[in-house]
Formats: sequence, C-alpha cells, structure tokens
Amino acid sequence: MMRTAVSVSVAPTAVTTRRCNAAPQAAIRTTRSGTLGNTTHARSLVKASAAQSLGVDRWNDTYYPTGSDAAAVHKNWYIVDAEGKTLGRVASLVANHIRGKHSPGYTPSMDMGGFVIVINADKVAVTGRKEEQKIYHRHAVGRPGSWKKETLEQIRARIPERIVEKAVKGMLPKGRLGNHLFTHMKVYKGAAHPHAAQKPIDITGLIDAKP
Repeated sequence: MMRTAVSVSVAPTAVTTRRCNAAPQAAIRTTRSGTLGNTTHARSLVKASAAQSLGVDRWNDTYYPTGSDAAAVHKNWYIVDAEGKTLGRVASLVANHIRGKHSPGYTPSMDMGGFVIVINADKVAVTGRKEEQKIYHRHAVGRPGSWKKETLEQIRARIPERIVEKAVKGMLPKGRLGNHLFTHMKVYKGAAHPHAAQKPIDITGLIDAKP
C-alpha cells in the first residue's frame, strides 16, 4: 500500500512539472513564429513595462533634437564674401555653418545648420601655383572614356561657382545627409544675390579668426 500511494502521488507532480516547462517553450515558439509581433515590438513592450515599474530615469537626460528642431523655419541665413579670401578657409567656414558645428545643439546625424550664401566666388584666392596645377576631373557615370579635365584657371573662367561648390562638397558627410546639406549653400560669382529678404548674417570676418 505504501508503494502504491507513492506512485500515485508522484505521477501528478511529474505531469504538473512537464506542463510548467511546456508553457515557456510554447511562448517562445509563439514569439518566434511572429504571432506576438517582431522583436522590436517585444523589446518596446519590455522597456515600457520596465519604465512603469522603475519610473523616470533621472540620470538619462541627454538631449537629442527632433524634426521640429531641424526645421527650415528655425534656420539662420549667413553670407560670406569670398573676394580675396583663401579657398580652403572659405570652404571650411561654410561647411561648419551648414552642418551646424558652431551651434551648441549640434548633432552629427541631424541637419542642425543654416543656409550660407557665398558671393564673389569668381574672386576667391588660392596659394602657390594652383591656378595652373590644380586639376578638376569629370566623366559621365559608367563611362570613364568620356573623362575630361580642367585646370582651376579654366573652370574659373567658365563656371567660377563650381570652385567653391566642389571644395565645400568634399567637407560634407557622404550620403543622403551630405546631399541634403549641400542644397543649403547658395554660390554666386558676383556681389548680387536674391536672398536679401532672409536678412543674412555676415560672417566673413570669421574666416581669418583664430580659434
């Protein structure tokens, strides 16, 4: 009788243990099958439950700009007179203000800069013998056989705006962000420009300013 009682009492315990172990395995299989959503949704649920149980994280107060912070209506306009100024110094100043590196809210992955107008691009200065030695290359996409080259002197006579544009383009990030930032630069070969209504801020004096 004692042996029979022991066998009867152990059997339900074993069944109960198997059922308890099967429950999380079924949940795991259900999660993997996608019926409860993808992994990102599951992680968001875990974070939400943790936030409710632990409250607000007072140590994680890092600021990250939103889309409204980077909106064009909040951007400043700047103007740079390139007459007699060194090409590299002009390009670095323009690139910094386009990216927003001068701003305390600068974030590398966001468009936090402003619009920059460059006038007198045809009178930008270069050092040494770059007028004859600096070469600009171009060719059609996928057809290097149409490769052409021009000196800085030749391109200054043909399209002087291209000199500043290429210099600034090389200082911007590559990819979608850099292509978007490049549209915030307006280059003109003369002193006239159609952006007087934006009341641009003159930052030409910062070209020779020492850090």
